[in-house]
Amino acid sequence: VQLVESGGGLVQAGGSLRLSCAASGSIFSIATMGWHRQAPGEQRELVATITRGGNTNYADSVKGRFTISRDNAKNTVYLQMNSLKPEDTAVYYCAVDIDWRGKYWGQGTQVTVSS
Repeated sequence: VQLVESGGGLVQAGGSLRLSCAASGSIFSIATMGWHRQAPGEQRELVATITRGGNTNYADSVKGRFTISRDNAKNTVYLQMNSLKPEDTAVYYCAVDIDWRGKYWGQGTQVTVSS
């Protein structure tokens, strides 16, 4: 199983970015998909999750600004990030619960928001 992330980069405050994470390989089913982030010197924190049925959960700090979605046919999860703030700067990791094997993590993608 391989998770490939894309979409990170440098953006000014108030701007937008869209992250993607595609799972590939021998996959029977995927349950919850999500995004976490880790800023320098900080612990990794949950940003958002989405179940296979589409139920979503967000960290309070991103509610109303970020939207998580998924395409089950493509085994892909997305994170649309709007109204970005400098405090959103972090490495963003996707996390995917794959059948009986548990959670897999992406390699991480850097998001930098300048003020």
